[in-house]
Amino acid sequence: MNNTSDFTSGDPKKLILGFFFPLLLTNALQQLYSFADTAIVGKGLGDNSLAAVGNMSSLCFLIIGFSAGLSNGFSVLIGQSFGQKDLAKLRKTLAHSIELAVMITTLLTLFSMIFLRTILGLMQTDPSIMEESLQYGYILFGGLFATIAYNMCSGILRALGDSRTPLKAIIISSIMNITLNAAFIFICHLGVGGVAMATIISQIFSGVFCLNKLRKTDFLFLSKADFAPDKAMYAVLLKNGVPMAFMNSITAVGCIVVQYFVNGLGVAFTSAYSVCSRYLNMFMQPAATAGLAMSSYTSQNYGAKRFDRILAGLRVCIGISAVTYVIFGSIMVFLPRQLASLILNGTEQIDHAVQFLPMCGIMIFAVDILFVIRNGVQGMGFPFVPMLSGIAEMLLRIGAIILFTNRIGFRATALAEICAWIGALTINTVAFIVVFGREKAVNETGSDAGI
Repeated sequence: MNNTSDFTSGDPKKLILGFFFPLLLTNALQQLYSFADTAIVGKGLGDNSLAAVGNMSSLCFLIIGFSAGLSNGFSVLIGQSFGQKDLAKLRKTLAHSIELAVMITTLLTLFSMIFLRTILGLMQTDPSIMEESLQYGYILFGGLFATIAYNMCSGILRALGDSRTPLKAIIISSIMNITLNAAFIFICHLGVGGVAMATIISQIFSGVFCLNKLRKTDFLFLSKADFAPDKAMYAVLLKNGVPMAFMNSITAVGCIVVQYFVNGLGVAFTSAYSVCSRYLNMFMQPAATAGLAMSSYTSQNYGAKRFDRILAGLRVCIGISAVTYVIFGSIMVFLPRQLASLILNGTEQIDHAVQFLPMCGIMIFAVDILFVIRNGVQGMGFPFVPMLSGIAEMLLRIGAIILFTNRIGFRATALAEICAWIGALTINTVAFIVVFGREKAVNETGSDAGI
């Protein structure tokens, strides 16, 4: 079955680590070219342009995160079908996922293009960076189809246990992205619009590369019958995908509110927050990758009703998160000024960043473990609990930033992150214990009844 992996048999540690490392390299390369974007903009165009790009990050998370949540939700069902060895159901799920993705992409593109200026105004975007924010946003959202196509294709491959194909796609597209960034900014002088164009072009390549791999996977060959409308299938997909999508979007709303308060402090704070967010996203990636591995591993074993293996996989993925916390948490705590100076130019901006990074570095273990636990719940087909935790994250972020901005200034942004992480981790941990225990008991009762 090509590069696919059956997670329902074999050593869980070996299987997860074999899946994890190519996926980690994939995500690391994505973060690398995101970091390169930031560095090239900061050093090539200045801190104001960096602020314009950073100002769009929470809004991008709102729109792109929604589509990524849908893709992850659809992929869980594909993984469960693969674990059940029901290839006919898998193909039908895939076909209906494609249909829904096309419709939702069209709606998201129209929404983001029409309301971009209005939303940026509501975010208190400084007039000095408004036009650059718009230029970056219109191009990025205009090419949303490329982002969603890649998310869908890579999500399907992960559900089938293939983490190598997305890695190959990202290796080439990362080189392409960084090269185009430098060319568009330093040679063509296209400004922040060139950064957005480079991102879209590289994502088109990634999506086509992964799609080509799916087309060559024999058991995924789709027929006309697979696309025959099935209301029940649409309902199941939306039931699993929409809560995950809303979880990401609800979380993004909290980030947008934080961005609103940061923008109100001034452009120097916006630049600092942009860089801090980039580092935070980069240092979260190993744990986030462990979470994706947990989702794929859990969905297959849940489909096969192998609950003992789910628990074994949980231990492996939490172990990965613990190691990454020690490494990257230490870097954030002990080297904040050095990190900020790599991208930022102004002393004031660097000083602001130094307030944020150590606080989050100490507590980043909470979000590292959250990624694993939350994906375990999702992998068992229970997306509503993570959605509720997303609501809690939003409320905690908003509450913290409102209560503490006037008291502790920019450090309130770090406190808002920490509060959101701890709240969401608590909810998902309780949910995992309850859901896992209940589903295991139901399965054992069913098995006993059949004997």
